[in-house]
Amino acid sequence: MNFFTADFCDEHPELVDVLSHDFKNYGGATKCRGEVITVKLDKNNSELIKILRDEDGTDKVVVVDVGAEFFAVVGENLMKFAQQNNYSGIIVNGYIRDTFQIQDIPVALYALGTCPKKYIPVTEGVRDIPLSFGGVNFKNGDYVYADTDGVMVTHEALH
Repeated sequence: MNFFTADFCDEHPELVDVLSHDFKNYGGATKCRGEVITVKLDKNNSELIKILRDEDGTDKVVVVDVGAEFFAVVGENLMKFAQQNNYSGIIVNGYIRDTFQIQDIPVALYALGTCPKKYIPVTEGVRDIPLSFGGVNFKNGDYVYADTDGVMVTHEALH
């Protein structure tokens, strides 16, 4: 991936929004880019499992809002699904686990931090809705570009 978020921000300042610095990359890829798929979860990750396991993620980034609840919603198994289905990255407004196991999986995974506990009772999630967190609004069809400098979103693909 031959892009740098800093260059895009310099070249297109009116087109980009930058996600808060609170999000850190825990995945094995240092960069990701792709079209946004949104999902809102209620602590449990069952809806996210379906997306990552069952859908082609080529040139896609899944944006997950779990309201910063202190439960892990992505771990080793979901990262393996993301890799198998060619997702470029996952952004979680919440927490993740299995950091040792996922550091070599070539998918970017941005999150607020880590938590070893997941939420067991199954709850329903809602996908393909607008989300807002970290100072950024996300909707299906937006584009995410992320690297070691940060995560940015734009309403159109940048080249």
